Amino acid sequence: MRACPSCGRPAETRGEAPHAPFCSARCRLIDLGSWLDEAYRIPAETAEGTTPGELDARDEP
Repeated sequence: MRACPSCGRPAETRGEAPHAPFCSARCRLIDLGSWLDEAYRIPAETAEGTTPGELDARDEP
């Protein structure tokens, strides 16, 4: 058994539970809500020596 990434309670493995890796549908929906609210972010790669704002400014006419 693994810990649920949302609440930390024990959660069944993938083959045994429909909500894996979460312990319940509630925890799965809480995690989805966090992604939709942009609480989690994946860092963007930028060109060497630039910031994301500088790249956006170059793209505008």
